[in-house]
Amino acid sequence: MTIETENQKSVKGRIVAAAWQLFYEKGYNGTTVDDIIDLSGTSKGSFYYYFNTKDELLNTLSMILDDNYEILKEKMDPDMNSYDKLLYLNYEAHSMIEEKINIDLLASLYSTQLVAQGHRSLLDQNRTYYKLISSVIDEGQKRGEILDEVPVSELVRYYSMCERALVSDWCLNKGEYSLREYSKKCMPVMLEHFKR
Repeated sequence: MTIETENQKSVKGRIVAAAWQLFYEKGYNGTTVDDIIDLSGTSKGSFYYYFNTKDELLNTLSMILDDNYEILKEKMDPDMNSYDKLLYLNYEAHSMIEEKINIDLLASLYSTQLVAQGHRSLLDQNRTYYKLISSVIDEGQKRGEILDEVPVSELVRYYSMCERALVSDWCLNKGEYSLREYSKKCMPVMLEHFKR
């Protein structure tokens, strides 16, 4: 990757991170393009180089989530049991969602993914999320910590389905309970069958 590409990624990443912080703090409608430019420390030209409108930023949720997974990957103890790693990733990701993503915006985005024609960014198998979960499950099968009778791809699909179910239910209930604590209670039950 060239330095120019790294800089471009950095500028786009700053714009996206600033936008989602503002969406959480001020709401989507209360956030202006100028607010995003100010907080990201970029220029109007840079903003419009990457995005035609503020609405296009709504499609960047998977980027925000994947940035968080990159951080979690670095923080995660490599010697931890692979089954526990899956629970750790779930708890930490759902903590971030609860603390930093506006629930009404999240619910709206989930619903648009259901009716979207063509590409669904949350299901993109090239995302950091899917690569990380796949590697943890693969490692767990090799270590004898996770059942190996079921293919990695099938376990990844089940795991991600469980995560989406927990987030969807939280959104349906308007966040009246803690997503992280509910996930901490439910996810071990949902994954128990795959534990060695």
